[in-house]
Amino acid sequence: MYRLLVSFGVLLLSFHVCTAQWYDPDKVNKKAGNIYGQAYEEAQAGKYAAAIQHIRESIAIEPKFVDAFLSRAGIYANLKKYDSSVIDFEKAFELDSVYSKDYRLPYSISLAGIGKFQEALDAVNKFLANDKLNTQSVKAGNYRKSTYEFAVAYDKAHPVKNYVFEPQNLGDSINSSALEYFPSLTIDGSKMVFTRRINSDEDFYESNFINGKWDKAKPLPGKVNTNFNEGAQCISQDGQWIIFTGCNYPEGQGSCDLYISFKTKNGWSEAENLGPMVNTDFWESSPSLSPDKRDLYFASATGGGFGGRDIWVTHRLLTGKWSRPENLGAAVNTSADESCPFMHADNQTLYFNSNGRPGYGSTDLFFTKKISDTSWLEAENLGYPINTIDDEGSLIVAADAKTAYYASDKAGGKGGLDLYSFQMREDIRPLKTLWVRGKVFDKKTLAGLPSSVELTEIRSRNIISKVQTDEEGNYLTTLPVGKDYAFNVNRKGYLFYSDNFSLSINPADSVFNKDIPLQPLEAGATIVLKNIFFDTKQFNLKPESVSELDKLVLLLNDNPKLKIEIDGHTDNVGLPKDNLILSNNRAKAVVDYLQSKGINMARLVYKGFGAAKPIADNNTEAGKALNRRTELSVTSN
Repeated sequence: MYRLLVSFGVLLLSFHVCTAQWYDPDKVNKKAGNIYGQAYEEAQAGKYAAAIQHIRESIAIEPKFVDAFLSRAGIYANLKKYDSSVIDFEKAFELDSVYSKDYRLPYSISLAGIGKFQEALDAVNKFLANDKLNTQSVKAGNYRKSTYEFAVAYDKAHPVKNYVFEPQNLGDSINSSALEYFPSLTIDGSKMVFTRRINSDEDFYESNFINGKWDKAKPLPGKVNTNFNEGAQCISQDGQWIIFTGCNYPEGQGSCDLYISFKTKNGWSEAENLGPMVNTDFWESSPSLSPDKRDLYFASATGGGFGGRDIWVTHRLLTGKWSRPENLGAAVNTSADESCPFMHADNQTLYFNSNGRPGYGSTDLFFTKKISDTSWLEAENLGYPINTIDDEGSLIVAADAKTAYYASDKAGGKGGLDLYSFQMREDIRPLKTLWVRGKVFDKKTLAGLPSSVELTEIRSRNIISKVQTDEEGNYLTTLPVGKDYAFNVNRKGYLFYSDNFSLSINPADSVFNKDIPLQPLEAGATIVLKNIFFDTKQFNLKPESVSELDKLVLLLNDNPKLKIEIDGHTDNVGLPKDNLILSNNRAKAVVDYLQSKGINMARLVYKGFGAAKPIADNNTEAGKALNRRTELSVTSN
């Protein structure tokens, strides 16, 4: 009796030697057998719906038709309808467990397909208990056993309560009868760009989130879409750049290269190849740009890595060129394949896929955290049900750290691949990320100023992002919650701007708009140094002040004729005499630091004013906080 089954995703033809105790395939009703034969021919031709219908008819005639149940179980598994597959396998075992014993392995795979990993492990152990298995069957069984053991151990190590995985189709405005995949978002979630494949042509489409829903997707305007294949794109967080994969372009370095396109008043510009420093004779794909547009992560099959395809990063230099790519190392890459990196807006959490790490089988999704520019935490599996026994592709996560987007060919979609959203489990989320945007301009002329915008984590002193404004001074920088940041804006010939965002405790649930006036370096220019910190009633500089102080040292070194005054101020709490002494000592502490870094004392003056010069109402706590400040004034330049 011929039978259809699925073994590791491949539809196979099998001939079973009759060893049954109860079921005898030679005694199957002839009409049922003929209909079953039709089903076999249809399944071999990929006509699964017709095959299922004919198997159903054959079972109606022969209710104990074990081969029909086993074959339909295989077809359902091939269609990834694992729940239906399990039902049919179990019916076959019920009818004749001896005849069906060789199908414990594909049965275990279908059990794993619906997340019943302990039952799958039990089933594969029964399969492996057969001492008559050939070497290939033992190898296949042991491989599946290792994935089930991983899944069981993962569930024990990551107990989850009240989490429901319910992917939501993004609907007709985005999905179609064609294939949609590789979603990418701007920081504010207002625009989605994705790849749509119609026949064999890949192009970019965009949809805007308006009044709580996505509008009808349309091709990106401009010159970025061509007659060649464009795909696997990433839109920058500010929506101004798109970096993507272009394959078989005439000027390409290899089969697939990375390209960049810029948003203009007339749509997206003609794409530019990132050049031989990034692209090679091999294969480059799946770019992901850091939120500050300084780092570009991508997958490449070039040599010098750990395996077939690795994840690499290239850094944008001050010249605008890209550096020689660096491999992300063994914490991320393996001897197998890694691909589809996605750097979250927090600029710390990287998601990617790999088939070289323990997991659920095939290709799984993982995440890691950046420790420094050259080191990463060991990658962690995202777990079931995000990862399944099938291949997982790409994943992106919105700035809210909760909402994820991915492509799936699951049943019930609009076409072969559709875009879906779901809520991330809490333990695998990145940092929720807010943002600040605005314009840098000359305080006197009001003209926009191209400038450098830098965000530094106060406690660790690590630079989180360093953004260059556009030519008109417009900027956007991200603010991961959970930490406190020094925010500085710099431009040669101007006094730097200082601000502070405290997001470690009860962060604001909103974004910030901040236009920044820069003052030319001339007598009378004054700023508040908002990242100079002292303990209450103390004048010893806290370690968190060092980043701001070092910027001040740099300013003085870059402008050797510059002379400044540091002024200390307090609120009105306490005795005026004590406040005057405290403010004077705090100003002196700043000057002492500058002097310790080699700044000539002849260029420095300090003075304390106590509570004599308030800038806010001392009757409120917020006002008192503003009045406790350290100011810098330019005396000459």
